Amino acid sequence: VMDRKSVSEPLQTGLKAIDALVPIGRGQRELIIGDRQTGKTSVAIDAILNQKGQDMICIYVAIGQKESTVRTQVETLRRYGALDYTIVVTASASQPSPLLYIAPYAGVAMGEEFMYNAKHVLIVYDDLSKQAVAYRELSLLLRRPPGREAYPGDVFYLHSRLLERSAKVSDALGGGSITALPFIETQAGDISAYIATNVISITDGQIFLQEDLFNSGIRPAIDAGSSVSRVGGSAQIKAMKKVAGTLRLDLASYRELEAFTQFGSDLDAATQ
Repeated sequence: VMDRKSVSEPLQTGLKAIDALVPIGRGQRELIIGDRQTGKTSVAIDAILNQKGQDMICIYVAIGQKESTVRTQVETLRRYGALDYTIVVTASASQPSPLLYIAPYAGVAMGEEFMYNAKHVLIVYDDLSKQAVAYRELSLLLRRPPGREAYPGDVFYLHSRLLERSAKVSDALGGGSITALPFIETQAGDISAYIATNVISITDGQIFLQEDLFNSGIRPAIDAGSSVSRVGGSAQIKAMKKVAGTLRLDLASYRELEAFTQFGSDLDAATQ
């Protein structure tokens, strides 16, 4: 703890919705959570592309993805010149469970090497749900007693020991940082599931991407009411903070009231 410093420098993702509503600081761990096909990977790839010329090293860890999907992401990074500062670590769906389990640790070990050499690192874990499933397979094969949803009792420690390695280190150690963007895939928008709540409790905030918003053409499909950045506010650029103001609260209120408009003429004048 003495070797670490509080988050104070902003990390610009290039997505105005994120930089204004849920700002991310260097050294923060911000969970990106949502159903399948809600644009989680797009948010991370955009954030990586935006680090060009920012003296930031990016590490993209693909866990349990199809090889064709990873190839598409790598091609996107190559097309925009992002591979000059990006490392891609992949353990595809066709590979054995131990590789899926160990891939995130391999990625963060590389990140730590850069962090302790006074560099700034952005690491994306896509996604930790698949790592938890791989760990469950390993544990059951090793005859370890299963707990809730057949996950082993130490599944919380699986993710905490990974994400706690992201930090901003003190100036005495060079002032480097690792910023983590872990992904969790939800089922039908259920953010109260076992693995989802575990990772929410470890991270410094979450960006919840909602399927309904995504399907209605709002990209990134951020649910302003459920998304929060607990430490990013102290790192946000003053001008952006001034412009954003109460935008997140206003947007959350608007989305809440929007549901009531379906009642039409039954609403009072103030709500309309």
